[in-house]
Amino acid sequence: MTLEILTSDMLSSVRHGFFSRRGGASSGIFAGLNCGYGSSDQTEAVAINRNRVAEAMEVTPDAMIGVHQVHSPIVLSVDGPINGEKPKADAVVTSTPGLALTILTADCQPVLFADPDAQVIGAAHAGWKGALDGVLEATLDAMEALGASRKNTIAVIGPTISQTAYEVGPEFLDDFVADSPDNLRFFANGTGDRLQFDLPAFGLHRLRQAGIGQAEWTRHCTYSDPVRFYSYRRATHAKEADYGRLISAIKL
Repeated sequence: MTLEILTSDMLSSVRHGFFSRRGGASSGIFAGLNCGYGSSDQTEAVAINRNRVAEAMEVTPDAMIGVHQVHSPIVLSVDGPINGEKPKADAVVTSTPGLALTILTADCQPVLFADPDAQVIGAAHAGWKGALDGVLEATLDAMEALGASRKNTIAVIGPTISQTAYEVGPEFLDDFVADSPDNLRFFANGTGDRLQFDLPAFGLHRLRQAGIGQAEWTRHCTYSDPVRFYSYRRATHAKEADYGRLISAIKL
């Protein structure tokens, strides 16, 4: 099966892709294009999958730049391959051609950024905690440090968990209301005291509030489409031992 690569017309000036799980070498619960070495999948299968992504992005495997994601607002600026242990961060930016910035997700938001005029790109992992703590704004700041203008910057949120699938408790709401009472609008009533949180709408709100030029969500829900996407929450509900990781990438 060939790779399935979701793209956005808004980012057509740069090579990019939100890769689905289709077209990979992994099997079992990881069946497909699992790109996460942090999973319990066979290392050889993950390596094959990542090599396929590198080929699709037209880079060598060592030019695929990723970080040790920790749900933080930390952004790493790079100008070449990372040697040795990956730094802890949740976003990467560069103005160096030939590097493919990558993010791994399995419900959290993968966000790809580009200022085509300044030739600066970024990639961010924005779960609820990272988004609330400012990883999206920090990515824009780091891109500006490389010469980008946020008014000319485009951001696209890829496959992520949608509001109908994202049930949370009242204590979750408290963190968002403490940040801003306006954040109430990203929650809908669920069953009992449960609430439904709209993560991509919150991500778009933070991007637009930060003054970004253009932003959109591809409108793909990871939880509700098991054929195409991995989902941490779906795997948890199914009592599966582990879950695959989707990869998203962007390159100048």
